[in-house]
Amino acid sequence: MQIVPAGPADGADIKRLLEASALTTDDLTPELQENFLVLRPGPDLVAVVGIEGAGPAALLRSLAVSEHLRGGGVGRQMVASAEAMARRRGVISLYLLTTTAADYFLKLGYRNAPRDTAPAVIRSTPQFSGLCPASSSFMMERLEPKR
Repeated sequence: MQIVPAGPADGADIKRLLEASALTTDDLTPELQENFLVLRPGPDLVAVVGIEGAGPAALLRSLAVSEHLRGGGVGRQMVASAEAMARRRGVISLYLLTTTAADYFLKLGYRNAPRDTAPAVIRSTPQFSGLCPASSSFMMERLEPKR
């Protein structure tokens, strides 16, 4: 199964998978979806993840895996692919907000961070500034260059 950049035709399927995973789609635009990766081993889109931003800091967002594939490593592969994309864009610190998956991201090496330490570029995202509740876990991972 190959993880590939999302295309213009993926928008409706991305929205459907995010909504099925109880993730917000309020700020999704075609421009933002250009920063998403998808997994579609057949006709159905089964996983998605996005990066918002570039440069020193970016937001990992919208990780969703079809329920029937959860627990099999697909999410880990999606995050690894998103991290690789972020590295190519010069991201040093990758941040995320989650209400339900903090333990999962801790296992992937992310750590909890105080919200008031968020860089301005992260604070200005719709996810941080209002779409995700203040009770969300705010996490970060420092991306080391892959050798």
